[in-house]
Amino acid sequence: MNLRRPQLVHPVNHVTHTIDRAHTHPAELVIVGCSAEKTSTSTPLPALDLYDGGCVPHLRARVGHLPHQRSRVRFLSAEHGLVTADTRLHTYDRPLNRVRAVELRPRVRAQLQPDLHGDHVPSGILVVAEPLYLVLLADLLTDPRRPRIHWIADHAGGWPEAAAILDAWGW
Repeated sequence: MNLRRPQLVHPVNHVTHTIDRAHTHPAELVIVGCSAEKTSTSTPLPALDLYDGGCVPHLRARVGHLPHQRSRVRFLSAEHGLVTADTRLHTYDRPLNRVRAVELRPRVRAQLQPDLHGDHVPSGILVVAEPLYLVLLADLLTDPRRPRIHWIADHAGGWPEAAAILDAWGW
C-alpha cells in the first residue's frame, strides 16, 4: 500500500489527507453544501438544477452537461442528507443547524458508503461547504482510509479555488 504524506494545501480553507493509491478505478467526488437559494418549482428538479446559490451555478455550467462528472457530484442537504446531482427534489426551506447536523450524520455516513466502497472509490474529494456541514461528514474525516480531501469553506466566494482543483482533475 502506497500512502502519500498529508499535505496542507491551504491552512484556512483546505484539509488534505492521505489516500490509498491501490484502487484500480479512482475517480474524484465533489460534495457541495446546499444553498438557501433554490429554483421555485411545483415539480421536482434534479438537485444540480434546483440549488441556485453559492458556487452551484458555476458548477452546473461546468459539469451539468458532462454525464461522468455530473454523476460524481453530491449535495449535503439539510432536508435530505446526501443526494446526487440528479436526485429529484421539491423546493424546500430548511436551514442546517447544529441539532439537525448531528441528527443527519448517520444518514449521510450511510448514503456516502457506496461512493467510498464501490468500484470507483474516489482518489480525491472536493468539499465546498460552510463549516457546519463538516459535522455531516465527520465519519469520513476521521476514517484513516479516507481519500485526499480539499475543503473550501466559502460556498459563495470560493469558486476560483474549486475551479482550480477541478482543472487539476481534468474536469
